Amino acid sequence: MSTILENNEDKKSFWAEYKIIIVIMAVLAVIIVAIVAFVLKEDEVLPDPDFVSQYAPVEEGATCAEIVVKGFGSIKIQLFKSKAPLACENFITHSKEGYYDGVTFHRVIDDFMIQGGDPKGDGTGGESIWGKDFEDEITKDLVPMRGALCMANAGANTNGSQFFIVQRDQYDIQYVIDMRNKDVDFELVEHFKEVGGAGHLYGAHTVFGQVYEGMDVVDKIAAVSCDSNDMPDEEIVIETIKIYQYKD
Repeated sequence: MSTILENNEDKKSFWAEYKIIIVIMAVLAVIIVAIVAFVLKEDEVLPDPDFVSQYAPVEEGATCAEIVVKGFGSIKIQLFKSKAPLACENFITHSKEGYYDGVTFHRVIDDFMIQGGDPKGDGTGGESIWGKDFEDEITKDLVPMRGALCMANAGANTNGSQFFIVQRDQYDIQYVIDMRNKDVDFELVEHFKEVGGAGHLYGAHTVFGQVYEGMDVVDKIAAVSCDSNDMPDEEIVIETIKIYQYKD
């Protein structure tokens, strides 16, 4: 009789221990699942809320600028405020205050770019809205491809009021490789190869806008005759720059 009781006690002890082990294993499984989920979430590439596409159609409400050039027509540009806030604020404020009215495109190089924004008209003048140079804003989402609006400068972090629009429609493979090595957005580099641009300027000049209408005007300006200093023989005058929100 005592043997039977002992066996029953052993069975009860065994099942109690078994249940404890099952509970422990279940808890461990939950913990492991939670850890794995956390790690996967950390590795997940989350969408950038400020992502912009330099080559996609302009969306409703986007901030844009219209550069009205006397005798040539208008150049319409989408501005990328989320990626280059300083350059955009500077350009928008100057434009609204009439700073660029009557200013010329003083430097023009066919198959490269057209440059303006200097009240002195010779490339030595102009200042930012803050009265001093401001920092470059380089991003992997914007490159100096054809139609890009960029800040002109005299070296790193020397941005003032001068700007240029890239007109080149070819590309050099070395600069494509360089941008790839710098992890520039893949699709953007592919588009750069399609339309061309000044790849050697990536990383040296802030890109803060993209022409969406009026590249024919840019091409006409780039084709004018110039002197040995790349200054047009006849003045190319910016009548005004209008800032607006895009509407379909």
